[in-house]
Amino acid sequence: MGNSTNNENKPSFFDGVKAEFGKISWPAKDQLTKQSIAVVIITVIVGLIITLLDTGLQYGVNLLSM
Repeated sequence: MGNSTNNENKPSFFDGVKAEFGKISWPAKDQLTKQSIAVVIITVIVGLIITLLDTGLQYGVNLLSM
């Protein structure tokens, strides 16, 4: 049961992984830079929106609990 070794699948698995890596279409450096900048900017904007909403809601709840 626990002593069975199946080494036959390991080489074919890694060969498959190597073949799949060859099919990947990697983005160009300038495209990657533009997309990374866009992700950072959108993340900052969404973070600011969440912060403003949280602060506003907290202020409203504090007004109601007075």
